[in-house]
Amino acid sequence: MEDEKMNYKRCLRCVMDNESDETIYFNNDGTCNYCSEAIENGRNIYFPNQKGEATLISLLVRIKEENIKKEFDCLMGLSGGLDSSYLAYLGATKWRLRILAVHIDDGYDTEISKQNIKKLCEKANIKLIVIKPDSEQFNDLTRSYILAGVPNLAVPQDNILWAEIYRFAKKYKIRNILSGGNYALECILQKGNTYNCFDVVNVKDIQKKYGKKPINKLPLLSNFRIDIDKYILKIETTRPLNLIEYNRAKAIKDLNDYCDFIYYGNKHLENTLTKFIQLYWFPKKFKVDKRKSHYSSMIISSQMTREEAIELLKEPLYEKETMQKEIESILKCIDISRVELEDIISSPQKQHSEYKTSKYVKIKAIISKMI
Repeated sequence: MEDEKMNYKRCLRCVMDNESDETIYFNNDGTCNYCSEAIENGRNIYFPNQKGEATLISLLVRIKEENIKKEFDCLMGLSGGLDSSYLAYLGATKWRLRILAVHIDDGYDTEISKQNIKKLCEKANIKLIVIKPDSEQFNDLTRSYILAGVPNLAVPQDNILWAEIYRFAKKYKIRNILSGGNYALECILQKGNTYNCFDVVNVKDIQKKYGKKPINKLPLLSNFRIDIDKYILKIETTRPLNLIEYNRAKAIKDLNDYCDFIYYGNKHLENTLTKFIQLYWFPKKFKVDKRKSHYSSMIISSQMTREEAIELLKEPLYEKETMQKEIESILKCIDISRVELEDIISSPQKQHSEYKTSKYVKIKAIISKMI
């Protein structure tokens, strides 16, 4: 324990550290590879300036011209979280886009997120499609991921959302998909605790080893299918929030003023399951505090100082009584006891790569590193 404290190191520019990260390294000036890479990448990704404005105008004109005879200009996933909600707000009210929004109700939506989605879509006149995956199969697949002991328990959620987005893109002949992904709040992400959510081979192998039910009623989308659709149907995904000065405080205020949007406290906490993953699963099993990535991203985009982030990290991850109730609710849905959960958490860590993986995904990863 004493050795761990002696070897502990935190970046002098952001708040990433080596507490649970074997991939982090520090430069001679005490800064880390994460923020150094984020700053370098930002030059080609984030344009909160005149260049971004010009690019955005060009994108919007093209989208509207391409879809002038169609019912919708574009399609997007809407979680009820800040990023997708703000993008939908800007798209519908400021940019005058006719948006088709898809929301996946997996049974774990918080009441806040439900109301946020309802108020926003009604006021902004956004067409909303709510999809409810088969609850037995979805919960069984989530259970399998927990039993597998892998980091990214959100793979089923993410894959199903995109599977439905692509389904409706083809149904309505929409090739423009808007994503709320962004540089300002997501430019830093600790490596080793995520995985390609479109590796269907990996999904099916985990379910085969730990599942009790089939998953034939769940729509699943593979990287191969995505690439085929992109090539044949010319489907493209863009990130408009990278073309504006995206500020979290301003986004919250704008949404609150517009439709009484209520912020839920921190990134990815609009869903009880993702809240469990972020605040309990990652810290308990992998010793990963995702707040470090989120705050570090905000430091790099000048929305938070390092000193402010350090103070925020001193606060508890969650309110204990509330979290215990939410965990019990999740465990009831996925048929795992609390004792089983704690045994899994204390067992050796596993990675997604310890299960079967798609050769196609491997080849794409190799090619991307070479480019």
